[in-house]
Amino acid sequence: MKKDILTLLDLSKKDFEMLFELALELKKKHKNQIADMPLAGKTLGLLFDKQSTRTRISFETAMIQLGGTPIFISAKDTQIARDEPVRDTARVLSKYVDCLAIRTYSQKLLEEFSKFTTIPVINALTDTYHPCQILSDLLTVIEHKGGYEGIKITWVGDGNNVSHSWINAAFVLGLNLTLACPEGFFPDQKIIEKARDKGSGKIVITSDTLEAAKDADVIYTDVWASMGQENEHIVRKQAFKSFQVDKKLLEVAAKDVIVMHCLPAHRGEEISEEVLEGKHSVVWDQAENKLHMHKAVLKTLISR
Repeated sequence: MKKDILTLLDLSKKDFEMLFELALELKKKHKNQIADMPLAGKTLGLLFDKQSTRTRISFETAMIQLGGTPIFISAKDTQIARDEPVRDTARVLSKYVDCLAIRTYSQKLLEEFSKFTTIPVINALTDTYHPCQILSDLLTVIEHKGGYEGIKITWVGDGNNVSHSWINAAFVLGLNLTLACPEGFFPDQKIIEKARDKGSGKIVITSDTLEAAKDADVIYTDVWASMGQENEHIVRKQAFKSFQVDKKLLEVAAKDVIVMHCLPAHRGEEISEEVLEGKHSVVWDQAENKLHMHKAVLKTLISR
């Protein structure tokens, strides 16, 4: 495995499978109250530009449960906010902490940190990708479906950073992935082409939600306006009004379909209250699995 996880294209299929196995092992130990603290004396820096609930707390808790110490660093409180070059901050932080998880707007900024650090850098979300989210989501699929091979995964909504990471995973792992997005809100074609070079996943992009959901084993959605797009909410609400995950979509999906959402959810917009709280929803398992996958990622990158 490479030093960093900036996108899921940094991982081979073998890397994915190793992380799934380790996360399941760590989850089992946690449930059985068996301590596993290999990162005692190690420190994780959490450098965040964007607000966070699940990503921040799961990374902090993961580091503590592994015996290490997390340090939350608000980017606006650092000298970066006063125009210190990223390369200078990166080299200094390499002397202080053992790993950096960065949640920011620009993928290029993340890549610059990676270039100038000697410690692992983890993408905890950018406007372009959200790799650790999909790692934990796939862990949830494995738990509920027994694996990811031979199943249909359907994305409904915006072609955003989470969908881009699903596309990356699809090509590395050979997934059957259908994305239903409104015209004008499709995933970035350059990202699709870059991912296509890595493998042989089956990707279908459509604006027909019923066709996309037909026989789906997994239906996944996200908010219509991501962080930083709040001023587009009215326009997006109109464009996405027929892209709600509701009872109608579930009726054409597989009988044992699972519904996923990376949260926070806007009930009544991208997902109905009935579906979010219904028997097919696994969103709370999905949220929990961020903790266990983050433990697997930290243990692997820092221990090496």
